[in-house]
Amino acid sequence: MTNIHLKALENANKIVIKIGSSLLIDVKTGTLKQVWLDALSADVNALIKLGKQVVIVSSGAIGLGRAQAGFAKGKLKLEQSQASAAIGQIALARAYENAFKPFNIQAAQILLSLEDSENRKRYLNATNTINTLTSLGFVPIINENDTIATSEIRFGDNDRLAARVASMIDADMLLLLSDIDGLYTDNPQKNTNAEHIAVIKTISEQILSTAGSSGSDYGTGGMVTKLLAAQISTSSGCPMIIADGRANNPINAILNGAKFSIFLSQNSINSSRKKWLNSTLDPKGSLTIDKGAANALLNGKSLLSAGVAAIKGKFDNGDTLAILNLDGQVIAHGLTNYDSKDANRIIGKKSHEIADILGYAGRKNIIHRNNLVLINKNSGK
Repeated sequence: MTNIHLKALENANKIVIKIGSSLLIDVKTGTLKQVWLDALSADVNALIKLGKQVVIVSSGAIGLGRAQAGFAKGKLKLEQSQASAAIGQIALARAYENAFKPFNIQAAQILLSLEDSENRKRYLNATNTINTLTSLGFVPIINENDTIATSEIRFGDNDRLAARVASMIDADMLLLLSDIDGLYTDNPQKNTNAEHIAVIKTISEQILSTAGSSGSDYGTGGMVTKLLAAQISTSSGCPMIIADGRANNPINAILNGAKFSIFLSQNSINSSRKKWLNSTLDPKGSLTIDKGAANALLNGKSLLSAGVAAIKGKFDNGDTLAILNLDGQVIAHGLTNYDSKDANRIIGKKSHEIADILGYAGRKNIIHRNNLVLINKNSGK
């Protein structure tokens, strides 16, 4: 790891730290790893003394709650997960409060659902709340609102939630503390020849193919979700680090040379609305477009009806849609000017034909460039 990449963390003023449940919870007993949390709190205190604002996205509520509820190991039913979260969230908040107390750090609890980030008004409210807390010197402890989230409507993992938060608040660094010290060419637990990848400049298909899956009762993530988080974070202008957090004082260890992987940020998105579009996790539908239309988007053009090859989903005017190339890769998100019924009638047609087909003078583009943000700039080529 070069000094320049370590400097990215050292120079960051606003840092989002994601803590996996396997770091906080003892798998055998389902109890809190108090010594580890106390050491992490010392690391957070050191960052705050350097003038940095810290936001923590913490898993662990379900892990703590399921032990108190007496649920057996293994996959929980939805209602068991929700009950576990309700029990464990109180214990988790108390644990952070007690761990921070010796350093005179005050914590604040925020529970977010997927709908909070997909709805523009709720997204802005959550952003303002987090920024207000950090400006006052509080450390927000954020978790998904598992007590009400359903299996169909949820972030599904705190890696992407952390990336969403980093995008929301214009963070300078997203730090994922995990049970692995970064990205490898293959699963290092199964392949001893797997090589560590220290710097990732672009999240290519080859990089995505290195991901595995989660094997922990207490975690829902895995490298797949970490790479998806990296896509959200880096495309919003925030670099992301994956580091091993199992040892005590993991942040201090990173700053003193411990191995990690860093995903470099792409061109920063300045518009708040485009950042929101960029990190949308639940588009209401999708448009598959031809190569010419994909190239046009890459060159800053709007999406015209003539370039749309297929439509999927039922959506209304103003909904967020995913835009796919002919290979099925998501290359952009955008706000549609048409509902799915009218959009299906005009796909493949020229703009001057729209009025005759619909019976009214609609927009000449399905998605205007001002309401569109590119997700994968290499997919249209």
